[in-house]
Amino acid sequence: MKLLYNIIIHVYHWLIHLAGLFDTKAKKWVQGRKGVFKTIASQVDTENPLVWFHCASLGEFEQGRPVIEGFKDRFPGYKILITFFSPSGYEVRKNYEGADYIFYLPIDTNANAKKFLALTNPDIVFFIKYEYWFNYIRQLKARQIPIIGVSSIFRPGQRFFTWYGRWQRSMLLSFNHFFVQNQLSGKLLEDCGIHQVTLSGDTRFDRVYQIAGNAGKFPVIEKFREAGKIFIAGSTWPPDEELILDLIAMKQPGVKFIIAPHEVHESRIDGLMSKLPEGSLRFSETDISNVAAASVIVIDNIGILSHLYQYGDMALIGGGFGVGIHNILEAATFGLPVIFGPNYQKFQEARELIARKGAHAVKSKAEFLNISKKLIADQDFLVETSRKCKSYVEEKRGATAIVLDYTEQLFGTENEEQE
Repeated sequence: MKLLYNIIIHVYHWLIHLAGLFDTKAKKWVQGRKGVFKTIASQVDTENPLVWFHCASLGEFEQGRPVIEGFKDRFPGYKILITFFSPSGYEVRKNYEGADYIFYLPIDTNANAKKFLALTNPDIVFFIKYEYWFNYIRQLKARQIPIIGVSSIFRPGQRFFTWYGRWQRSMLLSFNHFFVQNQLSGKLLEDCGIHQVTLSGDTRFDRVYQIAGNAGKFPVIEKFREAGKIFIAGSTWPPDEELILDLIAMKQPGVKFIIAPHEVHESRIDGLMSKLPEGSLRFSETDISNVAAASVIVIDNIGILSHLYQYGDMALIGGGFGVGIHNILEAATFGLPVIFGPNYQKFQEARELIARKGAHAVKSKAEFLNISKKLIADQDFLVETSRKCKSYVEEKRGATAIVLDYTEQLFGTENEEQE
């Protein structure tokens, strides 16, 4: 099976190079890894202790960010290395000031894993949520470098818990500790003989709460919202936008809209703008003089949506009519009731917020319009739903401190052993 895994990794590497001839994201994936070892060798100073955080993509980076920044505060003598697998993480956060080094992770071959660890020599490694790379983990274990899983989450159908995934469970056994999001994840690990597990919760709650307390200000949006309620459609795809376009067409009195598509390339924004009423503006075109007259603003850049939720009253979160919903906690932390499509089952926070009646899953335009109009027209219902969302986030905070407290104990234990 190990041989088969390595063959698959090489085939995947070849296929993504082929895809790079046609697909922009694949091309960035390939180009970003060209000369990466030379770059690492020229930048990383192995004379200083180093901590390595691996994030699959942007979402995992935001999930791990409280731990990264908390680690930096508690252990200022360590250099911080962050790796990404996906361009959607690296390209957005390659200039993040909280890290000393940021690279694409070289593909998971045994030779690459050996070379990467020889060049970086980390003292401790954190894998955020998921992505378990067999050769990297095997080499980390061989070097006796502690491996920590942060905000890890597991489901019964995953390959680790099947008859054919026994060899892959060796990766999980190599971890020093897992900090899991829920009891089911802990039980699945315990049933496999993995006992170094703590139910910590999800560090995303710490991150969104942190954002809410330090949200940037946008004077044009403040001017935009003076007239009444703001309905925000965040991280949307075309099926989500069909819903919000219908609501906009109904001309709800005293309601304005902000739409932030998940993809912001020019053709995508142009296509959306062509469907909106006259007077709608791109965010890049807004200023204090023109924004008050607009009824719709389309966000045509990335990185500000999580801050814009502070100006909203309710939100539609995209992705639920596709492979799965995007981040609902960024809206919920500001007390926005959240609405999303039917594909939410893999997301614990969505299930829990639905149970608390702070979130609403819809399967059709009719369902979406019904709940949206109720939130708009019934102020008492809006206020109560908002309270449920905000209190949910506040109650779930604290995972970051649990992870960092363990890290302090681990470092203390290692120092005692060395003495």
